[in-house]
Amino acid sequence: MDLNETPEMAAFRSEVRGFLEAHRGDYAQGAANDGLAWQRLLIEHGYAARTIPREYGGFGAEPDILKGRIIAEEFIAAGAPRGMAGQGISMLVPTLLEVGSEEQKRRWIGPTLRGEIIWCQGYSEPGAGSDLASLQTKAVEDGDDFLISGSKIWTSTAAQAQMMFCLVRTEPQAAKHEGISYVLIPMDSPGIEVRPLKTMTGAAEFNEVFFTEVRVPKDQVVGGRGRGWFVANTTLKHERGMLGDPNATEARLNALIELMKAETVDGQRVIDNPVFRDRLMQLQGRVLAMKFNGLRLITSQLSQEPAGLAGLIVKLQGCELNHQLAALAIDALGELGILYRDGPHLRAKGSWQRNYMFDLGLIIGGGTAQIQKNIIAERGLGLPREPKPAAA
Repeated sequence: MDLNETPEMAAFRSEVRGFLEAHRGDYAQGAANDGLAWQRLLIEHGYAARTIPREYGGFGAEPDILKGRIIAEEFIAAGAPRGMAGQGISMLVPTLLEVGSEEQKRRWIGPTLRGEIIWCQGYSEPGAGSDLASLQTKAVEDGDDFLISGSKIWTSTAAQAQMMFCLVRTEPQAAKHEGISYVLIPMDSPGIEVRPLKTMTGAAEFNEVFFTEVRVPKDQVVGGRGRGWFVANTTLKHERGMLGDPNATEARLNALIELMKAETVDGQRVIDNPVFRDRLMQLQGRVLAMKFNGLRLITSQLSQEPAGLAGLIVKLQGCELNHQLAALAIDALGELGILYRDGPHLRAKGSWQRNYMFDLGLIIGGGTAQIQKNIIAERGLGLPREPKPAAA
């Protein structure tokens, strides 16, 4: 496609810049100190939820690759927050748009987009991680409801969430991929217990969740009973896109560049050191490649063509690159890079240290790097499947 900027695109860029200038005081202090108000403002002007239909709470614009790119570029350049993301907005909403019922779309999408509902994802279990289809959390029929029993692990935001989208086994006699349903569960339901799991960041990033005969109406199944594996993979596609978001990675690159301009060693800016500059340029090249691969994915989506290999590399590429950007920042900080928590010499409130530790976990979470490489090799490159060990 032609990426040259037309007069129409130039006018749109000016419009976006005007919005950012008019609201600079809002986002300069952490998104107006009110993330919900900032999110509503972005939706109102079409800078968040841009292509989601108005009847579901979005802005309702037609998809336009160049306008989406202009919005991303201008927000990144201004250092302005792009609005809310996460499991509800980035993963559940597009899943409901694809396979949800009309009632589910109207009930859940609007409040989720506005940040009024926080969601968590109930997928992994102690005995079903990489082999997710082996999950054992069961849903037993009781009139118009299911009674759900079992447990989930590595559940992000479960302690804060009002709702969970969850995989449960509704047909225990069916083949393991065919007996699963995708259910929406209120987190304040009787019988739910959440136990935080502290990670190497020092915070409780994940949780265990236990279900003891939790009652959920059958109409909260998404995509049809027994079709949970198909719906789950729809959500996983969007999760991998969220974890490999090129706009977020480009914003992190820009923050790293500013850090390397500000930090000095023996009176010399870190960015002027040839070793550090060479590492930065290598990462910058990969960020640019990631950015243009993102445009390729959007083009495939708009033309309703399979993304193929371009879509399979996103999660692996994004998570590893984000971790390496944080690693370079820590190295650039020198002895300050080992600081953690509070202190007068801490840079960026310790976000680089936290990102380094958290992103290392994300290389495992959402589908491990090893699983991603198998998917890329087998589905993308057509290589032979990994051999399975012989049965004992």
